[in-house]
Amino acid sequence: MKFWCATAFMDTRELIAVSQMLDTCGYHGLMVSDHLVYPQHLTSKYPYSPHADGRPMWAPETAWPDPWVLIGAMAAVTTKLQFTTNIYVAPMRPLLQVAKEVSTASIISAGRVALGAGAGWMREEFDLQGQSFTNRGRRFTEMVHALREMWKPGWVEFHGDFYDVPACMMEPTPEAPIPIYIGGHTDAALRRAAQVGDGWIGNAYPVEEAAVYVAKLKEYLHEFGRDDDPFEIVCGLYAMPTPELFKRAEEELGLTATLCMPWALDQNVSKGDMTGLNRSAEIFRPSIEQFAADVVSHC
Repeated sequence: MKFWCATAFMDTRELIAVSQMLDTCGYHGLMVSDHLVYPQHLTSKYPYSPHADGRPMWAPETAWPDPWVLIGAMAAVTTKLQFTTNIYVAPMRPLLQVAKEVSTASIISAGRVALGAGAGWMREEFDLQGQSFTNRGRRFTEMVHALREMWKPGWVEFHGDFYDVPACMMEPTPEAPIPIYIGGHTDAALRRAAQVGDGWIGNAYPVEEAAVYVAKLKEYLHEFGRDDDPFEIVCGLYAMPTPELFKRAEEELGLTATLCMPWALDQNVSKGDMTGLNRSAEIFRPSIEQFAADVVSHC
């Protein structure tokens, strides 16, 4: 079982120190979340909102640092820690911008980067970027194929329904294929993950609900003839974290990795309080070290 630490809502300036702690303590990876802006007039509904009106659970002034700038900085001060995004809204960006940023991050991290991406939910961000919101799902699926072409060495090109790139070179190119993990738990997202992804990143769920999504995902993997392909299945579990829980999740559900926040209980995150996360990295050191000793080292 691999342990990915989610870092949303934490102080941007403290995340480099947090990454060093995670690297030292033996965690598998760190996830960076993504948004461009918080519109003053927001009409889009956040799909995971605990509120009846669908508004996000974070305040407008919440910081969302650029994932690839931040990952580049963290990669420079770590040696083993892996990095991915949870979830990068790839289809609201131009194809070549995404290809260049992710490839560069892969190069400077010595291949410790995966792209975790989803179709997105906030129409306002797409509008500000001049990208279509209505066809984002089909365009995202095609973008996955296009990115893999752009990351090949030498002359590359891509011709599809949404993207048309004439022969060009985009250097530097990664030394190995960059994994692409697809986020979301709608049927469309699960199907997309099974069809074109190297893995799936879900949200955090009660164990029984996680089992439902993983079962659907495996049905789609079977449909596309990918039962035996290497495939990462990543989600968090709403349960007291113990080695037994994660061993059971690996054996019975088929999870290959989980989302974790070692500091969640201490900072009341489990009760919906995000304010305690925006603090000095040293506040989290005891939780990070204790979770590593009690859980990570046994899994």
